[in-house]
Amino acid sequence: MVSQTIDLLKNEIPLEQESVDLSQDVVTGLVLVDIINGFCTVGAGNLAPREPNRQISEMISESAELAMHFCDKKWPVLAFIDSHKPEKPEDPYPLHCIEGTEESNLVPALSWLEKEANVTIRRKDCYDGFLGSIQPDGSNVFVDWVKKNQIKTLLVVGICTDICVLDFVCSTISARNLGFLTPLVDVVVYSRACATFDVPLRVARNTKGALAHPQELMHHIGLYMAKERGAKIASQVSWVGAKEP
Repeated sequence: MVSQTIDLLKNEIPLEQESVDLSQDVVTGLVLVDIINGFCTVGAGNLAPREPNRQISEMISESAELAMHFCDKKWPVLAFIDSHKPEKPEDPYPLHCIEGTEESNLVPALSWLEKEANVTIRRKDCYDGFLGSIQPDGSNVFVDWVKKNQIKTLLVVGICTDICVLDFVCSTISARNLGFLTPLVDVVVYSRACATFDVPLRVARNTKGALAHPQELMHHIGLYMAKERGAKIASQVSWVGAKEP
């Protein structure tokens, strides 16, 4: 029944993905959204998967490969990390990713990023990394990162496709359209390096306060909405331009 519903949805809102060639002659920045234990490591917390999940595992693998490529080239990387104070819960979700806990740390496959000179780490306490980058003085860590590095293309990966990834992409495209993110031109979401969580209907019906969140369906919707806002949705990314040194 679920697979039939997903097929019907895809017929109604078909998502055309593309193979995106990223120029090595143009500054591209990589944004990693919340690839942390609390959302990705089995049993790590209230919002972590309860069992191994293929979509999340593939997202981690693809993201780690991209991060390694960017760090080898010394290209700019920004990693958002969900991080909350226990007295300030994020409704409607249960307590999760409390600052100072293992939940609020990068997954083991990406923990090495903390020591890389070209990587900016931003701990945020809300869904949207753009809003979560606002400092007390009104400056914005993400905006400053784009401008400092003169980023023209943004490659976005992470979790959850339909929540934190989508919210960040929408805010970023709105800011770009208003001229706040010069010289940014393109926002690319790499679908294979994105994932969301899975709460089947049968589970939601037996869990107080839970809403059904079928993984494949919501992943598709998140990508579709990002494309509708103006992002490029990539099924594959490759590099063209400057030759290897």
